[in-house]
Amino acid sequence: MTRFVIDAPTLLHLVAERVDVAPDHQLVAPQVLRSQALELLFAAVSRGELTEADALERHDTMTRVKVRSLGDRVSRRVARQIAREHGLASTTYAEYLAVTRLQADVFVSVDPAARARAQDVVPVGSVDQLSTGIG
Repeated sequence: MTRFVIDAPTLLHLVAERVDVAPDHQLVAPQVLRSQALELLFAAVSRGELTEADALERHDTMTRVKVRSLGDRVSRRVARQIAREHGLASTTYAEYLAVTRLQADVFVSVDPAARARAQDVVPVGSVDQLSTGIG
């Protein structure tokens, strides 16, 4: 089984594109994942990119996606260390990298900037890997 850390934009991409994650893969993320995804949906509605009904439908679907929430004092400590070492402005994003480093195999994001930040810190994969049995 391959454990993939996904971020909020990727969770919403999986929902919008109806990507089925291969059964031998596990999705994991810091505990803030669903709150951040909800913020992104709210912002998309505010910008007129989604209707309220579409956002609610995506939110409902998002809550059914099986993602194991991880995070503890150790991962938060590692997140602070990663943020300092790599010049990140906050630890929020570094939490994804810390969870990847400590408890997963690969980080996946649809956000090119997120992938670039992660490149020198943890293994980075693609969304295509999630729907295949190959880790």
